[in-house]
Amino acid sequence: MAKPKILPKVNEYDCYEIRMESIGGLGANVAGKILAQAGILGQGLNGLNFSSYGSEKQGTPVKGFIRFTEKESVRINSPVTQPHLIAVFHISLANVLPVLEGLKPEGTVVVNTNKTPDEIRDILKIPGGITVYCVDAIKITVEEKVRMNAPMMGAITKATGFLDPEQVKKYIRETFKKKYPQVVEPNCKAFDRGYKELQMKVLAKDDKYDFIEYHPFMSPIGYDTAPMGGVITDFGNAFIKDLSGSRAGYIPVWHEEECIHCGQCDIVCPDYAPVFGEGTDHKGKQGMVMRGIDYKHCKGCLKCVEICPTDALTGEIEAEVAEEILSTVPK
Repeated sequence: MAKPKILPKVNEYDCYEIRMESIGGLGANVAGKILAQAGILGQGLNGLNFSSYGSEKQGTPVKGFIRFTEKESVRINSPVTQPHLIAVFHISLANVLPVLEGLKPEGTVVVNTNKTPDEIRDILKIPGGITVYCVDAIKITVEEKVRMNAPMMGAITKATGFLDPEQVKKYIRETFKKKYPQVVEPNCKAFDRGYKELQMKVLAKDDKYDFIEYHPFMSPIGYDTAPMGGVITDFGNAFIKDLSGSRAGYIPVWHEEECIHCGQCDIVCPDYAPVFGEGTDHKGKQGMVMRGIDYKHCKGCLKCVEICPTDALTGEIEAEVAEEILSTVPK
């Protein structure tokens, strides 16, 4: 007797495909492994999972790829370029990458956000006919003290319509029980919340936004356009980087009335987020004084909060901080 089909749709390779758009450190690689195990080992599907990641990827964009098939084997082993489902782990990625590139018509988008599907549609420019799921994974992450991948796995599982949540939780337990037994139940709880605390909307078909076709990467550098040897053209400098996507829920908030302008925060900050300029300190002396924090360059490590001797810097939940504080660039 033939097995009942469970995949809702497949491509020309008989595969249902998922692509996760994430940032190194948010756990997309582990999420891909767990979801693949749940589908393959737990539900009898065939498939594969791999990611574009490495030690150098902490804080920078990464992609995770998952394929499932009901055939005997997966006949393709390249990155997922035309996914049925795209999971966006942080909306700041949309500022630098075409995160919806290659999304199939009538596909699904899962977004980590505290906004509604209608609001996120205009931010990500999601075409009509797409099913949108929104989950506040950052809030769940902060409250349950886990990584972002746990609630996102819950949301992705719900959005696929065929992954078994009990099988996913089984492999969450298998993944963490030996090395990190203390995080097993918090991760399972965060998974359950991600599965349940979703806003879903099927967008009406319209022409408001266009689908973005997949374009394979073609290097602009050839034999006659290569840069001069030994020249660093893109130097490592926080001045040109936006690290806001690296944050996982917390930011330091500066309280000017408590600040003694000692500069210790500037010493420990790995990305020079505290801004100093000429002025008058708390003793009336002229010199370099703290002006605030440039949140574009702050990745939320809170080292400045730990070292501040006067509690002029406190760790706060980013979602609860006024937007004018986050958007103001100190000078």
